[in-house]
Amino acid sequence: MNVSAARELFQCYVSQYDLTNEKIRLKVRHTFGVVSCSEYLADAMGLEEEDRQLAQMIALLHDIGRFEQLRRFNSFDDRLMPHAQCSLDVLFDQGMIREFIPETRAFDEVIFTAIKNHGVFRMEELPEGRTKLHSLLIRDADKLDNFYVKEKEEIVTMLDVTAEEAAGELVTDRIYECIRKRQPVLNSDRVTHLDMWVSYIGYIFDLNYNESCRYVLEKDSISKILARIPYRLPETRQRMKAIEEDAMAYLKERAAKCPVHPLRNDGHGKPIMT
Repeated sequence: MNVSAARELFQCYVSQYDLTNEKIRLKVRHTFGVVSCSEYLADAMGLEEEDRQLAQMIALLHDIGRFEQLRRFNSFDDRLMPHAQCSLDVLFDQGMIREFIPETRAFDEVIFTAIKNHGVFRMEELPEGRTKLHSLLIRDADKLDNFYVKEKEEIVTMLDVTAEEAAGELVTDRIYECIRKRQPVLNSDRVTHLDMWVSYIGYIFDLNYNESCRYVLEKDSISKILARIPYRLPETRQRMKAIEEDAMAYLKERAAKCPVHPLRNDGHGKPIMT
């Protein structure tokens, strides 16, 4: 696999879309962010070079269907067009996978299954092996970069309202209870824009690897995300404080179980960060 050549091909592919559209620009940035996160996880987990490259390739291709979704609907709503299936259509039905990996079909099944499963609420049960490894890894890498996106991107791009508008809303009981029970949030249960915002925090409860939790903890992503909206209602401020405390406690519990791979650290017991 030639990951560098694949990156150039990806840039060429997305150039056909409107790169002045902030949602499309966000997804280009997100894609390369997921590649970086997949590198981090592969290093932290001590994966061999072939699997490191495969993880990067899956990350590069996992959202390629988003661009057609945005061209048609200018929306990330998968009810309009499921983006994972669209990615599979582009790669396998239209045959673009051979442009990205022309030399072999040996990785097709792994890539297909990993992309199919990367955004589902509950992943199908898979036998132990390379396909399961990469299906779990891309799910985590996708979420890790999503935290960064939520820290940096314009609130209105993500929620379709400004931070000031969202600040006057409530977190509904169903979403609040879900987070307090350490459960990820089902998209269809969200009612308010703040429900959507809190559901991003719930990603941590669907992280598969302790290394992923350590990454989120070291980046202080939860506190940074929650601090972006100036919550006006006392009840909301109280709930956000409880959510932050619970999330941080969970991450610390998971990170404490995470050994540093002996060959990939900075000499001080900390993983190499990308």
